[in-house]
Amino acid sequence: MSDTPAELRYAASHEWARLQDGVVTVGISDFAQDALGDVVYVELPELDQEVVAGAEIAVVESVKAASDIYAPVSGTVVAINDALEDAPERVNQAPYGDGWFFKLEPLDPGELDNLMAADAYRDHCETDGARES
Repeated sequence: MSDTPAELRYAASHEWARLQDGVVTVGISDFAQDALGDVVYVELPELDQEVVAGAEIAVVESVKAASDIYAPVSGTVVAINDALEDAPERVNQAPYGDGWFFKLEPLDPGELDNLMAADAYRDHCETDGARES
């Protein structure tokens, strides 16, 4: 099974969320980047954009497909990882590090409780992967 850090929360749509100092950093999981293959382009949200949990907020394109990225919680975009514009492969190389997509100031940090813990996410991926085979 791919890397699934225990300190993160995960959406069924394969985004991860890390709450730190009142800000939620968002990226896609190792499982997701592996399924996508080589990432070649990332379309990031606008700064100060307001989003609702579950809404499409960004796009990631790989050699295989394009996929929407969804906001795991509601809030306002306070930072984007513009390094991905010139180096989208960072998503593949370090999905939980330099490959993050954007940061949100959450409206309600309690929304993170609606996301899966690492164990539940691993189970979700195994079930998902079995369906795709």
